[in-house]
Amino acid sequence: MSTANDAGAKIADGGYAVRVVSSIGEFSRDEWNSLAGASRVTGLGYNPFVSYDFLTIVEESGCAVTRTGWQGHHLRLESADGKFLGALPCYAKSHSQGEYVFDHGWADAFERAGGRYYPKLQASVPFTPATGPRLLTVGGADATQAKSALATALRSVAEGVGVSSAHVTFAEADEVDILEATGFLRRTDQQFHFINEGFAGYDDFLATLASRKRKALKKERREALAEDITIERLTGRDITEAHWDDFFAFYMDTGGRKWGRPYLNRKFFSLVGERMADDVLLVMARRGGRYIAGAINFIGSDTLYGRNWGCIEDHPFLHFEVCYHQAIDFAIERKLTVVEAGAQGEHKLARGYRPVTTQSAHYIVHPGLRRAIADYLGRERREVAEIGEFLDEHGPFRRG
Repeated sequence: MSTANDAGAKIADGGYAVRVVSSIGEFSRDEWNSLAGASRVTGLGYNPFVSYDFLTIVEESGCAVTRTGWQGHHLRLESADGKFLGALPCYAKSHSQGEYVFDHGWADAFERAGGRYYPKLQASVPFTPATGPRLLTVGGADATQAKSALATALRSVAEGVGVSSAHVTFAEADEVDILEATGFLRRTDQQFHFINEGFAGYDDFLATLASRKRKALKKERREALAEDITIERLTGRDITEAHWDDFFAFYMDTGGRKWGRPYLNRKFFSLVGERMADDVLLVMARRGGRYIAGAINFIGSDTLYGRNWGCIEDHPFLHFEVCYHQAIDFAIERKLTVVEAGAQGEHKLARGYRPVTTQSAHYIVHPGLRRAIADYLGRERREVAEIGEFLDEHGPFRRG
């Protein structure tokens, strides 16, 4: 792959210039914080995963670097006179791991036909299946034009540096509209989110469920804590390095069995604790004087994002209590609108989470592969919509 990771590499686009840089650290913190959604300072729907801290942490910790198959290829958008206007977190990737929007079948088919699928460009937050802004722009009247310029630039970079494709995953719907108009293919999938309808407490939420479901959840929550298990919710300065030691042990044990090779290292969690503690909710389960399980969540301006879970003891329903019920409790207390509980998992439906469509956009350079994938995605979108309607109809909520 030829590279555009050169301070002088620019792509002109209607009065804009785009430079490709290898590290988020090549942006200043003030520049990044001026992007809508990237900082609480802007007050525009803060998403912690596109913050300067999170994206520099995944690089500085060594989790998302060239050695692990995540080579920084971030786009920097400027006006013709050099004014900073936007950015796109992006990586040149040598594999499809840690993405949660699966294209392994595309890669296999293309390579069987004699093509070379890797490297590819991945515009996403590493290891994080959470919807959020990807075409990041400085707020203002020209935000839509700037997003369109970033979309066009990503396509141009993909065509110019010798990759097979460019993928923008877990993007917001309006951004996928822009990307689709630029030649990207739309892809949909499904997650399960809790929607806070202004509940005053957990009992208000339970009242929206069918009677049988209410009883089942009450019983489940009691049984999860039956063996003298207690729950602690920690955030901010209450989280210590000792907590991170315990949580990392849970993460490695569960992640090692589930994925074979967990993506995050111990340094990642220390840096998160150092720089983002106020954006973290750590739910920890204790039994017999020691922690036995935990889940990490990140806190946005209106959304709680459930991320990783782990345990060193197995107890019935403890996973559901730590990951899903406690997240609902916290969201109601903090008046957060949504809990995003991560990828997959129809078992979340019975816990009051609703099916929600997620979206991504994909630019395929090779015309033949693009046609084949476009045909496949049309069928897949219809299937995702049908499954979503079915699940919505068969959810735990009261009718009428």
